[in-house]
Formats: sequence, C-alpha cells, structure tokens
Amino acid sequence: MTTGTATATVRFTGTPETVGGTRLVRLPPEASRALPSRGQVATTGTLDGEPFTTVVEPDGRRGHWVRLPRNASDGTVEVALEVAEEWPEPEVPDDLAAALEHAPQHIRDVWDDITPMARWEWVRWVGATRSEETRAKRVGVSLDKIDHGKRRPCCFDLSSCTDPDVARSGKLPEPS
Repeated sequence: MTTGTATATVRFTGTPETVGGTRLVRLPPEASRALPSRGQVATTGTLDGEPFTTVVEPDGRRGHWVRLPRNASDGTVEVALEVAEEWPEPEVPDDLAAALEHAPQHIRDVWDDITPMARWEWVRWVGATRSEETRAKRVGVSLDKIDHGKRRPCCFDLSSCTDPDVARSGKLPEPS
C-alpha cells in the first residue's frame, strides 16, 4: 500500500473468482482496512494498468470486493485504488426509475437533490433481494420514505454484502 499526503493509494494483487456468475476480486484485509468505510467506497484507479472507476463493495465480513469488468484477466490482477473525490451516479434500475418518473414532483426534486452516495444507498437497498414481491414493496417504500422527508434508507447494515447475485444473509461466501 502506498500513501501520500493527500490521498492514499491502495495497491494489491488478487486472484479473480466467480461467485454466483459475478466475476470479482477480494481485497486483502490490509487493503480493506486502508479504506475509509466498512461499507461501499467510490474509487478510481487501475486494473492491470488500465484506468477504471468502481464502487468497492463490502463483503459483510469487515472486508471488500471489486466487481471485475468482462475483459479482466483470468490470472492474477494488479489493482490500485484511490478514494474518488465524487461518487459516480448509480445505475438506477428500471423499476425504481419508472416509479420515480411517475412520482409527484416534490419526490423527484428530493431525489435530484440528494447526493449520489445517497442515491447509491437507495438503489442498493431496493436491489438487495431476490424476491420480486419484496423488491416491488421496497420501491414503493422508498418513494413513501422520500415523501416523508427521508433522504436515505434506514435500518440496513451498510457493511453487509447486499448483492443478491453473490451473497446470502449479507455475507460474501468464503473462498473455496
């Protein structure tokens, strides 16, 4: 790990793996400890020398993992990460985007006013289930909470692994 006066660069070598159809690399414990949060962290950096931007995901075990792009090496990868100065906009899923589009203007105004990090949290909370019924309910609850002044979802562990494609019970499975 390299540190500077303004921004620390977290460097590590990792072995890609596939969990539930998602290609990822886990951060070594010392790399995770160097990040400012046990939850998601917006980063910029390089993957095998190529620039990339990503949001590092929590693994639910006090560590983190990075989703790899399709063109990433199957062998060992070299990663360098720096905390991004600004959060990128999340990809808002179609169901939440449609609900926001049809929501009253004051709800859309709040959505536009909250930070990109807060929008990531809403997207993450809505997407943290495999059940279509629960997901639809969360979309509705999101709009209701925003309507009642909430700018972030509450009552879920930001350090848990909430990607239903890779985790159950909030934890990325241990490597096999």
